[in-house]
Amino acid sequence: MLVITICSTKGGVGKTTLTANLGGILADSGIRVLLVDADIQPTLSSYYPIETRSKAGLHRLVTTGEVDGVISQTTIPNLDIVVSDDPEGTLENWILHTPDGRVRLKHALQGLGEYDIVLVDTQGAVGALQDMGVLAADLLLSPIPPEILSAREFARGTLGMLERLRPMQHLGAPVGHLHGLVYRMDRTVDARRIADSLRKATFEESRGAISILDTVVPATVAYREAATARVPVHRWEPRRRGATPCALETMTSLVRELLPHLDLQLKETVTEEVTS
Repeated sequence: MLVITICSTKGGVGKTTLTANLGGILADSGIRVLLVDADIQPTLSSYYPIETRSKAGLHRLVTTGEVDGVISQTTIPNLDIVVSDDPEGTLENWILHTPDGRVRLKHALQGLGEYDIVLVDTQGAVGALQDMGVLAADLLLSPIPPEILSAREFARGTLGMLERLRPMQHLGAPVGHLHGLVYRMDRTVDARRIADSLRKATFEESRGAISILDTVVPATVAYREAATARVPVHRWEPRRRGATPCALETMTSLVRELLPHLDLQLKETVTEEVTS
């Protein structure tokens, strides 16, 4: 089982949408995926329709370590979710006042061996809840706005978070490598130039602790439309005209670059659906 946490020290950069769409295409290729909504605002919990809802969610998983009764099933085969069930924000305070609170999620997830990949969505603010999500991960993924100044701020803020959490390796929670993803690119003809600039600036600021993926997610309406329809974006936009790659192509490229060990092949039924 591989745990990937989608994180950023900035809010509003697209973490939840990225988490949901990454989970959707992995599930459609036959990979068993568990989403974990570790944000006090439960946007991921309502992104896809729930077919069978559990009695509890993240709060019970973290505070008790129990996996029974915390997993809900979405209407997408192979895609389950641990919903956010802490509207009053008591979990963050619990984590702060529990000696091993920040590593509880990591240890709890080890009891979920029936999944191939776990995707953890985090809140867009520095705090104990975000720390817990980061420390649970084998690798980290962060969407980055395609402006060079934002990239530099991202590198400084994120590097600070990683450095602050590195001592947690003594509790069995080493910080995973962070991959940055250029997200919501307006002009795809400039994608390579901007991505190279981001890569250089981020590498200089982080001294190699952060790497920028070659895949670029364009700013197209398909991602908003798919979220409204509550379906994975690769199903919503299997093709498009023009130079901008369709969502199916973009998400496939992302998975193959981020997880090169996977043999990503959409099931025949899904392939027929998205290409019809």
